[in-house]
Amino acid sequence: MDACQANITGQLKAYNELLAQTNGNAVENFELLFFNNLVVVLDAFFVHRLRGLEGKYGNPLNEVRVLANSILYNKSIMNEDNTIKMKPENSVRKLKLGHTIKFTQPQFTLLAKMFFEEIQKKYSQPKVYL
Repeated sequence: MDACQANITGQLKAYNELLAQTNGNAVENFELLFFNNLVVVLDAFFVHRLRGLEGKYGNPLNEVRVLANSILYNKSIMNEDNTIKMKPENSVRKLKLGHTIKFTQPQFTLLAKMFFEEIQKKYSQPKVYL
């Protein structure tokens, strides 16, 4: 988890440095590609997470899985995953089937924060105090 958080934090820092030095439509076009790709990176760091622990009722882990697959395999159009019972109204992004996936920095940052919190809650080992 530390490696993924460091990776994401580094990429956000690089993006902010670029943003400070540029402006215009080029940044907007880049932003959508960059943050959609970071969703895929976020999922890939934890691709072997156990589905039994992840659950299937529309938590941030499920949402990242569905978003990453939709970005990679469905041309960034929100697609259904028959193994996950997602409800758009309960998700972070609230995207419905068929909607185009376009992340901005604030949207990605919120999703990543919720994803990391869920990873920590479901997969961290309990501390043993002697």
